[in-house]
This record gives sequence, C-alpha cells and structure tokens, in this order.
Amino acid sequence: MVSPIATERSALPLIQMVRGLLRRPQRMLLEAADRVWEVAPAATETAPSAYFLPGQLERVTGWEFMSEHPAREMKGGMEAEHAPTRAFLLKDATLLDGVLYKGQACSHLHPRRARLELRVQEEIERAAVYCTFPGNRWFGQWLKDDCATYALACEEGTPTTTAQPVSEHARGYEERLNMTPHRTQGARLREAVVFEDFGQNRNKHARFRDMCAKLRASVDAQSHPGVFIMRGSSGDRRAFLNEAEIADHLATQRGFRIVDPNRADLPTIVETCAGARTVVGVEGSQLMHGVLALETGGSILALQPQDRFVPNYKHLADRDRQHFGFVVAERDGEDYRCDISEIERTLDLLPG
Repeated sequence: MVSPIATERSALPLIQMVRGLLRRPQRMLLEAADRVWEVAPAATETAPSAYFLPGQLERVTGWEFMSEHPAREMKGGMEAEHAPTRAFLLKDATLLDGVLYKGQACSHLHPRRARLELRVQEEIERAAVYCTFPGNRWFGQWLKDDCATYALACEEGTPTTTAQPVSEHARGYEERLNMTPHRTQGARLREAVVFEDFGQNRNKHARFRDMCAKLRASVDAQSHPGVFIMRGSSGDRRAFLNEAEIADHLATQRGFRIVDPNRADLPTIVETCAGARTVVGVEGSQLMHGVLALETGGSILALQPQDRFVPNYKHLADRDRQHFGFVVAERDGEDYRCDISEIERTLDLLPG
C-alpha cells in the first residue's frame, strides 16, 4: 500500500556525505538486513563451448564483466557456478533520489540527480525494490535482469523502482510483460524487500522464459532464418564501419530481417525479431530485443570489438539451452571492421 504523507526534508544524503568526508567505513546495505532468505538455490552446470573460428580468441586484447581473458570460458568444459537468488528484508528504510538508506548503510540504484535539498513525499507499507544500478544504466541489463526480478517483487510487496526517465521502448515492454511498477523519487519504506538475483540459476531461467512467452504471444511469430539488429552510434561508442554492409549481405544472402531499434518503434522491433532462428549484431544492449524473443535451440552471434569482449550473451544462451557464437572485429582507426566472410563461416558452424 502506498500513502501520501506531508512532505518532509531528509538529512540522509548530508549524513552520508559527512561520513564520506570523515572517511568512516561505509556499511553495506545488505549487512543491515533484518532477515535474509533464499528464493532459489544455486546451480552448477558444465558450460558448453562457444562457436568460433580458429584465431579469433588470439585477437582479443580487452574484456569487460570478467576477470580474465575469455579464452577459457569460451572454450567450454568448465564448471559454471550459478549463484542462488536471495531476498533481504529491511525495516524502516528510505528510498530517496535513487539511493536506498537503512540506518548507516546505503546502496545507490542510480547516480544521485539532486543536491542536498531532498524530500520524502510518500510512505510504502511493504516495497519490493527490484531495480539495480546496472539495470538503471544499461537497457540490456534492465531487460534481462530487472524485468526478470520484477516477478519476484510482485510476490513480496509493491513492485518499486526509482523515478528515472523511461524510454518509449521500456514503456512498451512493461505493457507487453504486464509490469505496473510504482516509481518513486522519495519514499519512506516501512518494510523493503530487495533481491540478489544475478545468478543464472534455473528459477531465473524460468522467469526469463515466461517473459519470452508473453512477448511472443503478442505477435504472430512465424519462424524465419534470422534477424540482424543494428547498433549504429547508440550507447557506449563501438561503431562498426561496415555494419550496413553486413546487414545488406545477410539480408540478400541469408534472408535475414534487419531492424534498427534507433529508428523503429517497439511493435516493429518485436514483430521483426519474433520467430528468428538466429540473432546477429554488434555486442550491446540492442541485442536483447532479439534474445528476449529467441526460442530454445536458437542461436546468438555476437560481433565483439577486440578490446571490449563481453561474455554476457553466452551466459544467457547457456542457461536457456541456446547456442552462442562470436566473431572478433579488429580496430580500424577509432572504430571497428568485421570480416563478412568470417561471419558467414561462423554462421555455418552454428547448429541448424
């Protein structure tokens, strides 16, 4: 239940700032929990190999979201430990300008936008806070993680998120996925449930596949060879100089559909992606449009910049019994260029 209250100023941001200036240890929010419980157990699985051509891994000079060169993980055969999903109960907490406070502990869900003049304007009896810092920063993280956690939030209280600007595409996904979150700029939370839901365990797999089913049910998802999802200049810069040439080649030679999320509305994006047997594109958030609609047994081919290799889509493909391949694009000045013949040969490696 959400109730308006008389607007009150909060000194919490100032207190945290002073503690920082005094170099007082910052207590982690989850350490202040009144109760902790396991929502879903951990899982251990043997990761399969990715699909790639000889010499690709030797090109990789940098990586993100992993602690070592991707060679060992991409070659497969290693035991993958998938963390459990846990929930934490916080009593008498405050969510203010994207920061969740409990006593002397706090957690930033997005960078603060305001100065010290912050106000609490409502009270939530039991808030289930499902958003995360990465999800509030990157669209792909929001779609694959925060939206999956939303289902857990519905079972625990009022699904609550921060009051950030919401894109047209995000609004559309919320409608198609039956999401009706409560957005707040400043609220006193009598009880707050927060989640630790980063592990790709079987419970998260089931929630993500339920999202996929809802999305596919909204369109006539006839099977087709694949979709190439343009990245262009959106997000963090990693422009591919021959991206348009790659798209045209796949359309004419393989019968792929092409969609540019920067120029298309969500109904067009969903209808173009649904039914694709293979999703191809530059590694980035825009690929999630296709991955969310991809069925079990489908394939993902990520075009990876050589100095920013990211493994996230392999983790999703492994979890959802799909196939993951990659081609490493080399630097061409400030941008990248991907060899079309290597894309063709890697597509031939993928099952089906």
